[in-house]
Amino acid sequence: MSALERIKKQVEENPIILYMKGTPQLPQCGFSSRTAQALQSCGVEFAFVNVLADPEIFGDLPQFANWPTFPQLYINGELIGGCDITLELHERGELQKMTQEAVSAKSVDA
Repeated sequence: MSALERIKKQVEENPIILYMKGTPQLPQCGFSSRTAQALQSCGVEFAFVNVLADPEIFGDLPQFANWPTFPQLYINGELIGGCDITLELHERGELQKMTQEAVSAKSVDA
């Protein structure tokens, strides 16, 4: 399976997935750290991929959604954006609503 196929599968199978440098517990860059913290404050579980641990995903993810930087947040299969957009949504209270709806929709589907 190619890296692009793996990315597509991960995005489709996880209602919330964050592609980041490092892990939520041990982020390897400030942008990834702030994005993970915003998600954690929403109180929902989310999947993550440490792009530093997977060179193929690190190389191919920017072309997957035509977004050149990390982190990248996907909710319900859609690219939400990177750190700045995630933090803006969090400050407006929209991120919590989006994440709660994504998790609720997943549990209804299951």
